[in-house]
Amino acid sequence: MLLESIKLENFRQFRHESIDFAQGKDGKNVTIIIGDNGTGKTTFAQAFFWCMYGETEFSDKTILNKRVAAEMKPGEECKVQVTLSLRHGNVNYILMREQAYHKDYSNRVKGDNTIFDIAIKDANGNTSYVKKSQCESEVKSILPKELSKYFFFDGERIEKMSKDISTGKKATDFAEAVKGLLGLNAMNSAIQHFNPKSKLSVIGSYESSYDSHSNSKILEYTKTIARCKGEIERIDARLEEIENQVNQAKERKAEKSEEIKQYAEGEKLQQQKEKLLQKIKRANDSRANVVRAICKDFNTSMSPFFSSALMKDALEFLANKDFTGRDIPYMHAKTIEYLLKQKVCICGTHLDEGSVPYEKVKGWIDYLPPQSISSTIGDFKKEAKRRANAQQDLYAQIKSNLAIISAQDDEIADLEDELRTVEGKLSGGDVRAKVRTINSEIQLCDKIINDCKLEHDRLLLAKGGYEKEAERADTERRNLTLLDDKNKKIEIYKAYAERIYQELLDVYTSSEAEIRRKLEQTINEIFKQIYDGGLYLTIDDKYHISVYANDYEGDVETSTAQSISVIFAFITGIIKMARENRNATDEDAKLLSSEPYPLVMDAPLSAFDKRRIKTVCEALPSTAEQVIIFIKDTDGELAEEYMGDKIGSRHHFDKKNEFETVLV
Repeated sequence: MLLESIKLENFRQFRHESIDFAQGKDGKNVTIIIGDNGTGKTTFAQAFFWCMYGETEFSDKTILNKRVAAEMKPGEECKVQVTLSLRHGNVNYILMREQAYHKDYSNRVKGDNTIFDIAIKDANGNTSYVKKSQCESEVKSILPKELSKYFFFDGERIEKMSKDISTGKKATDFAEAVKGLLGLNAMNSAIQHFNPKSKLSVIGSYESSYDSHSNSKILEYTKTIARCKGEIERIDARLEEIENQVNQAKERKAEKSEEIKQYAEGEKLQQQKEKLLQKIKRANDSRANVVRAICKDFNTSMSPFFSSALMKDALEFLANKDFTGRDIPYMHAKTIEYLLKQKVCICGTHLDEGSVPYEKVKGWIDYLPPQSISSTIGDFKKEAKRRANAQQDLYAQIKSNLAIISAQDDEIADLEDELRTVEGKLSGGDVRAKVRTINSEIQLCDKIINDCKLEHDRLLLAKGGYEKEAERADTERRNLTLLDDKNKKIEIYKAYAERIYQELLDVYTSSEAEIRRKLEQTINEIFKQIYDGGLYLTIDDKYHISVYANDYEGDVETSTAQSISVIFAFITGIIKMARENRNATDEDAKLLSSEPYPLVMDAPLSAFDKRRIKTVCEALPSTAEQVIIFIKDTDGELAEEYMGDKIGSRHHFDKKNEFETVLV
């Protein structure tokens, strides 16, 4: 979407004004509109939003020019009209929003509902008009309202968005912006079309179409699967709620932790508390390492440790025994077994069971091959001595580690006592009531976070149970459905749909990860141009943006200028990626299709110093295909200096009076 022109009729202080925007011809893609505060920069910028979406951020909802309203006669009608010409794809659009105002005989001016019309001129020059009932959806297809804030914004909004990014708020909005602007939504819609979790999806329709007449068990298994999926869906919804609650509690805790630092004494105590918490964490981590070492030593050495006493007793017993000469040469145990079975010794003596000769002969089995007792005992002694020599002193190891744990427990107890003392001061009467209230809120946030974590873990366990139950039921049902032709077809169709769903999901996941990786790289390139302070940005899989220093481990607290640099880098990074993707000649270089979008900014440079105004001005024209800036006089001079060769359209606001401003 590139903007061609805008025309305002009676829109607040603008009676009859219009602007033709630079569109990149001869490399000039910047339009600059300069004016002092109060001349109407924000009003003119709001005209874009009103024309496209019928909304403004004015506290006074009457947008009719006040002088026109004052000059109206009872019964007379006057209109406010904004006409916006733009190009989207290969189509030219003319958007016109109009609102009529009437003055009644009590001299009150009232506005009617707005009228919205869209004319379309296609690539062949044919003009058509969008049905009024479809105008809003047509605008949504060009630029959804929820994404428009990334392209139509003022300095105040930039600052708010930068705080949202730096604190992790609105990460879902940022994720949706990236996916929408870089072309992932179409694929996501395709995935949802097959989503097995939805009853209305392709896979869901197959799930409900099995014929149970051939076997009642099919219906039983289908109901089980539906029940399990319903429970899983309920759990997923609750898990999402829990995540939101945790995020809100963390945000609230962060806000209150910062607020408590506004009080000198509270700040000192808070810092002391944080240091104690860190020490306790380190001590607990160290203790856990020692416990793991004990477990590792025990697992490694417990077998020889517990067998050492038995081996010692055995060696002591065997030390006084002499088994030399007890073996009978060349006689085997099987010989004795044979004689006992025949009940006659080789000397002719009868071997009746229980008799003295029988027991005497039977006793020789213990001294005969295949393993003679003297050899066995000899081997046992050698192995026992070898193990005794190689055995580590497990008792000494564990005793030493337990002594370390005891010392660590004492240290943790001392630290926790100190922590309770500090917390008592934070909640007690020796600090201001405000600090106590804030600390109570922080503790409440901690409780919410902990309670949510416990519920989260419990729900995940329950979800796993339902997933296994549904999987078993699905396997059993599949075995039955393959027995008749009708259900067999459904099973095959569903399998195809599941494969398509998985393929789409795999492609989407890899594409989204690649887009996120490239976006992070692009943002950092732009961020370094705007703010060269040794900082870099990261984007996690939930689109939380964190700022880090090159020589420091941990998230960095950003200043206002740094935060605004982050949002600049974020927005311009998305636009640059969309632009590069659209202009790529190598098909493999394209991630997904996307349209170019303009940047329309009201007073975007106010928070920057002169040096960074220069870097911002140099970065914007090369990043976006179209830049429209409403800017105050002092910053405007710098912007014109730094973007002079990129400016294709220049305008100044001339404020005639409180009710009228003209463009010159």
